[in-house]
Amino acid sequence: MKLLSWNVRGLGKPRTVGRLRDFLRDVNPSVVFLIETKLHADVMLKVCKRCGFPNGIEVGSRGRSGDLCLAWRNGCQISLRSFLVRHIDFMVFDDGSGQWWRCTGFYGAPKEQNRRASWNLLRQLNDLPNVPWLIIGDFNELLFSFEKSGGRIRSQRQMDDFREALEDCSLADIGYTGRWYTWEKGHFVETNIRERLDRGVANPGWWSLFPDFTLSHLSHSFSDHCLLLLLTMVQSGPRVQWHFMFEAAWFLEDSCEFEVKRLWTASSGPIPERLRFVGQGLNVWFWRLRASRKVSKLDLTKRLEDLAAMKPSDDSLEETMEIKLALNLEMDKSELYWEQRAHANWL
Repeated sequence: MKLLSWNVRGLGKPRTVGRLRDFLRDVNPSVVFLIETKLHADVMLKVCKRCGFPNGIEVGSRGRSGDLCLAWRNGCQISLRSFLVRHIDFMVFDDGSGQWWRCTGFYGAPKEQNRRASWNLLRQLNDLPNVPWLIIGDFNELLFSFEKSGGRIRSQRQMDDFREALEDCSLADIGYTGRWYTWEKGHFVETNIRERLDRGVANPGWWSLFPDFTLSHLSHSFSDHCLLLLLTMVQSGPRVQWHFMFEAAWFLEDSCEFEVKRLWTASSGPIPERLRFVGQGLNVWFWRLRASRKVSKLDLTKRLEDLAAMKPSDDSLEETMEIKLALNLEMDKSELYWEQRAHANWL
């Protein structure tokens, strides 16, 4: 199965919701844990349904609604155990292994003075030591000083408290693939700070149940947190067959007007035949466009990952911003493409 965890830092803007829907469509997770959604419960659940997750629970924090949300697709077996403002605890059935295992979506206290209360919560949740258990989310803390670059040095006591809490619960960091940090702020070298705040930790039972898992830090073009994508096993699905139709997203392509004029000029005969010729030509152009767009998006994402692995400089940070803008434009095209298929009155 696939499970996605992400601190979205607010879903109040329609464009952000569209970006979320685009990401969920690309990675196709079965379960999604979202942090800091900043939406009221009824609105957040509507967003989940729009993204293809009809089942879910939303937990509001003190003074705000919608800080945590757990959502899952039809066919996914979920049994809720407990939830508060800092966690959602549940059991999930894995089709691949044929077993139930425990998962906790976690959000550590952002303020340092409340961090110990978060670690005590972990100890309280440790009531089923013999059940495979994974905790995933934004812990807002480091395990080691090398997990931070820039800014003030992290207190050793803070990191020791976090490690002690994990040891008391027999939990260990499960590692990752991709960029080493999961949170970043500052667009100049002097102000740039990078930290690994988001992670997954698990007990020995979970490690034994899923020896071939992967946890990836996914690249992004918005939010200052990376997405965490957990795969307990490799999955693949059939591709959806595409049928010709005029795409509203083509208007975002600079070559669209030129292509229509070129095809119309090259056509001959009665108008219906000329229209059929233009349609067939646009069909070929569309497939080439989709192929080049996919390659372009992959190249941009790969370059974003390369820049993330480099030591920050003014040039690299400037290029990072340019790539994020280019990725946002590609997502605009993809969003318009899927809006047309959903017959949604998005305006």
